[in-house]
Amino acid sequence: MDDIRSRWENVRQNIEQACLTAGRDPRKVNVVAVTKYVDSDRTQEALDAGLTHIGESRVQDGVPKWETLGRRGTWHFIGHLQRNKVKAVVGRFSYLHSLDRFSLAKELSRRFQAAGETIRCFLQVNVSGEESKFGLKPEELPEFAREVAGLPGIRVEGLMTMAPYVEDPEEVRPVFRELKSLQKELKKLEHPRLTVPHLSMGMSRDYQVAVEEGATYLRLGSVLVGREK
Repeated sequence: MDDIRSRWENVRQNIEQACLTAGRDPRKVNVVAVTKYVDSDRTQEALDAGLTHIGESRVQDGVPKWETLGRRGTWHFIGHLQRNKVKAVVGRFSYLHSLDRFSLAKELSRRFQAAGETIRCFLQVNVSGEESKFGLKPEELPEFAREVAGLPGIRVEGLMTMAPYVEDPEEVRPVFRELKSLQKELKKLEHPRLTVPHLSMGMSRDYQVAVEEGATYLRLGSVLVGREK
């Protein structure tokens, strides 16, 4: 695999171009380096290259890396989290990108409140409707968001979606556009704990389109750090 610094520079240039197209400030776009397919050494390279957000999707892989490197960077849990694994997330991960069940929300609230901490959560919406993907149905979002907003220990940071895997990124533009629309609808509720300022959408294949449609957090793996396993 080539140098992460050069990969990161290329990604930054692409983000800047997408922001120019959309009339956005590139400083508003955060990049989470998804390191779930690489080891701790490669993750450290990402941190050394200046990437400050690290994304993991499995507790059994992410926690050992955090134990080695966790004093550096901000750690995001981006995968499907089981309730019995919440304890391992407390004190290690600052963000969860995949909140889609109230049972999980209650467990997060209980654990993080007991620890005197708050976890920033993205509500995962299955905009594309694919059966293989987790997430709320769009019509379920308002009620779920209100319920979660009432829980201590949780801050609703925004919305997250995963677009279908396609060759042409333009094909998934409507998915990102719909998540942006859902964000606007939640803002109309004028709930003090539902300001939902962020959108977590866009991966290695389609991140430029996601930026053009309003993404504020990108989850980038292969384009930044490659794959080892």
